[in-house]
Amino acid sequence: MSKRTKGTCTYCGKTYTKNPMVKHLLSCEARLQAWTHAGENQKTAGYFVLLISGTYRPQYWLIAEIKDSAKLNDLDQFLRDIWLECCGHMSGFKIAGVRYESHPEATMGWGIQDKGMTSKLANVIAPGMVFEHEYDYGSATALTITVLEHHTGQTKKEKVAVLARNHPVQYSCDECEKNTAIMICLECAYDGYGFLCDDCREDHECGEELLSPLYNSPRSGVCGYEGSVKYPD
Repeated sequence: MSKRTKGTCTYCGKTYTKNPMVKHLLSCEARLQAWTHAGENQKTAGYFVLLISGTYRPQYWLIAEIKDSAKLNDLDQFLRDIWLECCGHMSGFKIAGVRYESHPEATMGWGIQDKGMTSKLANVIAPGMVFEHEYDYGSATALTITVLEHHTGQTKKEKVAVLARNHPVQYSCDECEKNTAIMICLECAYDGYGFLCDDCREDHECGEELLSPLYNSPRSGVCGYEGSVKYPD
């Protein structure tokens, strides 16, 4: 079984579980000082703070800061880079009842008129909103995104920054039920189990060719996901 996961604040180094981390970051002195002590001649920009969680795997979570001038496709690319990308699947957001697709032309044949991802965040989201993201409509990974706040501060070079992210999730081996799992069976994962420790992996009935390392992502054990190169665990 998985446990509640903790993460570390990138500003002050304190460690909390998800909900306490949200409260901490919104009042973290080190973070607030970094924003309020910008020089007089420094350019400023607006930023959203987002809580992003696995819809069906909430033990995977992260809190990110993104420029309000960024577009939905920038947020989509960030989610692919840190958690999702495996085989170039389609993806989409659902915001206030409107769908924004990575490939809107592909949905036209289904009689659905979806929008693309060229909208700026400032035009489609606001503090307090909760919206959805889905990657791969075959073996889907669903995310729930909560807009925690909007603020203005010193302009940063990057469009998106990670403020906190869950530490790798620890699972018990489903075979021996005592050791920590290091692999997951891609076949058994569809039934909600298949976590295996080093001692049990060789004797697993599905064979080692179906085993995958565990990654710090709600897509771990799905399709061909092999972890993030840009944002390693």
